Order: sequence, then C-alpha cells, then structure tokens
Amino acid sequence: MKLRWGALTLAGVLALAACGAETEAPTAAAGGGGGGSLVWAVETQPITFNPQQWGQNKARLLVHNQFDSLIARGKDGEFLPWLAESWEVSKDGLTYTLQLRDDVTFHDGEKFDAASVKANFDQLLSPGYNPAVAAIQLRDFDGAEVAGPHTLKIKLKAPDGLFLDFLASPYAGQVSPKSLKNAKDLKAGGVDVVGTGPFILDRFAPGQEVHYRRNPNYNWPPAGSAHQGPARLSEVTYRFLPEAAVRVGALTSGQVQVIEGVPATEIGLIKSDPRLKLETSLNSGSAFSYYFNVSHAPFDDKRVREAFRDAVDVDAVLNSVYQGTAKRAWSVVGQGSAQVYDSSLENTFGNDSQRADKLLDEAGWDKRDAEGYRVKDGKRLTVRAVNSAPFVRDRREILAQAIQAAVKQSAGIDFQVKLVDQGSAQKAYDDNAYEIFENSRGDTDAGAALNLILPKGAAINRTHFESAELDELLAEASAGSDAARRKELYAKVQKLVSDEALLLPLYVPADQIAYSASVTGVTFEPVSGTPNSAYDIRIGT
Repeated sequence: MKLRWGALTLAGVLALAACGAETEAPTAAAGGGGGGSLVWAVETQPITFNPQQWGQNKARLLVHNQFDSLIARGKDGEFLPWLAESWEVSKDGLTYTLQLRDDVTFHDGEKFDAASVKANFDQLLSPGYNPAVAAIQLRDFDGAEVAGPHTLKIKLKAPDGLFLDFLASPYAGQVSPKSLKNAKDLKAGGVDVVGTGPFILDRFAPGQEVHYRRNPNYNWPPAGSAHQGPARLSEVTYRFLPEAAVRVGALTSGQVQVIEGVPATEIGLIKSDPRLKLETSLNSGSAFSYYFNVSHAPFDDKRVREAFRDAVDVDAVLNSVYQGTAKRAWSVVGQGSAQVYDSSLENTFGNDSQRADKLLDEAGWDKRDAEGYRVKDGKRLTVRAVNSAPFVRDRREILAQAIQAAVKQSAGIDFQVKLVDQGSAQKAYDDNAYEIFENSRGDTDAGAALNLILPKGAAINRTHFESAELDELLAEASAGSDAARRKELYAKVQKLVSDEALLLPLYVPADQIAYSASVTGVTFEPVSGTPNSAYDIRIGT
C-alpha cells in the first residue's frame, strides 16, 4: 500500500478521537423551547470559525450557529429575507439597495446597521484577508455606500448573476465591527469574533470540542424557519471525532445525541435501531473529483489523462468503499446542482482498461519495470496527490487506496498519495509538486465553484489549464441571471472539461445525519444540502 501519512499521523488521529469519546456528555434536559443540552459529534474540526474565511463544507453547520447572512435561500432556490428585510436591483444590474433590519444586535452589544455591513465589505476587500473571495465573489464589487441608518447601496462594475448567492453564503456572515478591529486572530475566529446568530461561541478546546450557548436576544431568523425567537436548545456542544467508528459508537452508547458523517458500513446498524433516525442529502456545487495538473508530465499529455480516467472502474471502486451509498459523479458539477448539471455526460467515459493501455502505449509509456509499472526513458509513470488533512472526509483516504490498486492493475500507473497538514499541502501546491489535486466545493450556486477552479488565474486552478473559450463561457454564465441561458452555458463548460479530460469525477458529496429519536428539528439547508444549524432543534416533544 502506497498511501502515506505525513505530518498528521494515524496514531495521533485515533488518540484524538478516543480522547473526545471518553468525555461524558451533558445530560439532555427537556425540550419544548425551554432549554436542553445537545451533544453533536462531527467529522471535521474547522480550520477557522470566521464565516468570511469559510472553506470547509463540513464546517458550514457551525458557521450559521454564530453568524447570520444578509439573505437566505428557500426550498426552491429562491432568495429570502434575513438580516436584509428587502432589496432592489437596478435595471442595469449595477446597483443593489438593501433595506436592513433595525432590531438586530451583535453578541458584543454592537448594533447591526448599514455602517456595520459596509465595514464587513471593506474587510473582505482588505489585502490578504480572503483573496479568493475578493477575486471571485466580489470581482465586480465597486463599493458600498451608507444611504441611511439601515439602508445600504452596493455598486457593481458589471452585472453579476452570482452576487445574490454571495449575499446568502457564509462569506456574507456578518461580524461585529468591534471584532473586525480588535480580534486577536480575526482570520481564525473564536470567542472574540462574534456575530448576530442564535448561539454564542463561548468555549473552544482544539482537537476536542466547541461549545455554544443560546443567544437570549435572538429574534431574527431567516424566512422559512420553523419558529421565531431564541433557539430551543440552551446549549450545544460539537465534538470533533474524526474516526467514523468512534462517532457511531458515541451515538449508540448515548454519549452524543447527533452525529454527521455516517459511514456506509454503519448505515444498516443505524436503520435497524429503533432508537435512532437517519437522514441524508446530496450537496450542491462541484463533485468530488481528481483534477489533473496539465502543466508538466505526465498529464501535459491528454492521452495520459484519458488513460488514468479509463483505468478506473469508478462504480466498482465506490461500491467497495461506500457499499452502494455513494452517488456516482460524471461531471465537474454534481447532481446536487440539478439546475445546471449536464446529464448527457453520463456513461461517456471510463472503465475501459484496454483503451487505457492503448493510449499509454501511444504516449510512449510502452514498457514496464519489474513491479509492473509503466516506464519511459527510464522514468516510472508516477502521479502524486498531496492532500490537506483538514479537508479529508468521507473515507477518501480509503477511496485513494482503492484507486491506487485499480490504476496499477489496469494500466501500470504508480499513484502516490500523501496526507499532510495544511501548510505542507499548500507548499506542495505552491511548488507545483503534484499531479493530482482532489477537491469538491459545496457552493449553493455551482458557478461559484467553477469560477474558483477552472478559469485562468483562478484561486484554486491547480490544473493550470488555460482556455479562452472556457473563460468566456464562465464569464457570460456568471454575469447573467436567465436560468435557461446559464444552464446552456454551464453545459458547454462541463462538456469542454470532459472532452479535455481535466479530471476524473468520482462521487457527489452528501451529508448523513444520524440522531436519537428524542431529537427533533434536524434539517438540511434546502439548496446546499448541508446540515442546518441547531436553531430549530429540540430534545423531546
């Protein structure tokens, strides 16, 4: 097995999980809106608690406990009021006028108003704060003007069909101006980076848990919430238990009431237990895929990219790892983004070892070494993936092992995977010392994900592929708001990406939640498909 553990050791992960599992859970009080303590085990510890630095889909449910966005998304994808009661867009699409609530207070006592929203926009555009957001979501932003105590005018340089989606995203989570000025580590977040949300973060033990207590003054949930006023729970603790078996064990033993990230191997156990319930939802955005770095050998040769894609029987691999619970992906866009997903790509490539062999022979990799790997000019056909541990979820390390075996057996490719800390992974990306970059994005509008990954110079364009046609398609789709035209443009994007064999789509990320039957109000965000915050949850009837 060539899967290697770098700076983060397996023993360390298991010790961390065991430590979290041994802590006794608080006793659940009666629900009914009067209180209750909930313990929820999660797979991934957030890199940051600042919503404007959000990048882990698994951490999204924590963000909206503490922070509110300006607008929300409804079950049909419509935009709904939240901290902004209403908004108007000028006919030319260049001016957005937001009417903000006048009864909202930050956790530190600061008033929420137009000046505080402007301060948040100013922060988002400050150098080095979040370059990706500045370059993608706010690329057309031209300034914000306080037009009244609770009226904000936003000017754009060009129409932007993704701007309302940005206002509804965690990136538009509102941070107290006092926090923006005085936080010890604004980018990391924590107890001194506060919002307006239904819960207040008051304790964070790295590697173990984060604790929230109810905001007693909360009375401004997004439209469509199941209730008004403060959260029904008095407190909620999220434990960081990266090992799936530990999470399931904590649930079945009653140490926690909710878990996310239920492994396929345990779904039968959960479903057969009358004390427990299971919910699952596909995520929106891009599929989990292996992106090929075309800037150097061997993936600068399209034939090698196609061969890697053809060497994998994705259905068989997914079934072996996820036992029939994973949704096969066929495009850079996942089926969770049904409004733009191009189903015509299904069954158009893959699982053709004979073609993979032929392509590699044509590309000059027609000899093999003593271990069965292909070689050319004395060099083995090796491709490397360097993965950042905080972003690994869904047994992806096991999936990598299965793909390692598949590409060796089918095509003689030496696929090497290294799991390291975030800093080491970033250095490898900066040094261009990799051939495969694995990624999925949970953006509610798939266009935001595509703009981060595909265009020339994009924040995480780690394929280094450049195409004027691709960039033009993405620019037109992003600027427009006509749904039919956007779908047509994004279909062309997906086909171009597939024709160029820029990636191997694997599966559509999903969230699974298992919880005690005594818990009610567990839901998913209607567009992203990720778990909602704990705002509507209660214990008991």
